[in-house]
Amino acid sequence: MITTTVKASKEYRVFTGSGLLATSGEIMREVAPNALKLLIVSESTVAPLYLDKVKTSAVANGFEVYEYIFEAGEASKNINTIAGMWGVMAKAGFTRTDLVAALGGGVTGDMSGFAAATFLRGIDVVQIPTSLLAMVDASVGGKTGIDLPEGKNQVGAFWQPSAVIEDTDCLLTLPDEVFSEGMAEVIKYAFIMDIPLYNILKENEKNGIGIKNDAWLMEKIVGMCVADKADVIMSDEFDNGRRQTLNYGHTVGHVIERNSNFTKPHGVCVAKGMGIIIDACVTEGSLSSDEAVKMKELIKAYGLPVEDEITAEEAVSGAMNDKKKRGNTLSVILVNRIGESEIRKMSPEEFHTFLRGALA
Repeated sequence: MITTTVKASKEYRVFTGSGLLATSGEIMREVAPNALKLLIVSESTVAPLYLDKVKTSAVANGFEVYEYIFEAGEASKNINTIAGMWGVMAKAGFTRTDLVAALGGGVTGDMSGFAAATFLRGIDVVQIPTSLLAMVDASVGGKTGIDLPEGKNQVGAFWQPSAVIEDTDCLLTLPDEVFSEGMAEVIKYAFIMDIPLYNILKENEKNGIGIKNDAWLMEKIVGMCVADKADVIMSDEFDNGRRQTLNYGHTVGHVIERNSNFTKPHGVCVAKGMGIIIDACVTEGSLSSDEAVKMKELIKAYGLPVEDEITAEEAVSGAMNDKKKRGNTLSVILVNRIGESEIRKMSPEEFHTFLRGALA
């Protein structure tokens, strides 16, 4: 097991390893010694697989357990689902010493965290991610929220968890396309800051998504990503500087995702966004063709696309509604050498000119 400590507005530990669901109740009791009630939030595809195991462990550790299961998918990431969580807690008489547990992917984690942040003006939440994407990204760092028709994650709060429990055995039940989606975020860390991670991914690219069956390797990869994110968060918890580098591929990717009415998976859209930014950097001369080829080939090796039919006009228009905008300026994340990232401020006109190197 790998244990990573995150020191932000709340200090907490991220536990990564095999078999952790069975001991999740012990960890939750340790971080919430005074909690009487526990709300386990999960989604329709995850609950049948893992809810009973977490619930059994929680009951054995003295929790009175309640459940809230929602229909899996980004379409559920809205205020109505949050209101359902609030309703369960209110009717059960939850107090500020009680606890929420998010059991599922990134959608579950984002919404559970937001419900916890806002119920009684804030109760503790433990993240128990079951997807690769959630393990390496959404569960760590305290970003919570829901979508609006106008954009992704436009309503939310920073609310750090009390603990994160990452059972890498859960990766074995992921459909290949869902695992591949999570690899987009793993590859992102390699590109923006982690050469050793890049080398591991490069060494294993012939296996592609088959790496999910290598328990030791996946624990190592997930642990490296968590350490990377923890390092970034501890230097910029509230996303005003360095943390913005974690948005590599997201500025365009979020527009692609929103334009599909959230039917295209997040990781797929991020991969496309990275591919578009790579091409634009090559055209402007800030990234060598050799580096670009290596980057795009790595993305494709793990079953992800690097192109989309979005136009530069659509990308700019959509990005101007994104929460990452500051005034009339966008913070665009570039990688001009593998392992190093740059935050470049661009006006809408500058971003349009930049994207014209990759898009029509």
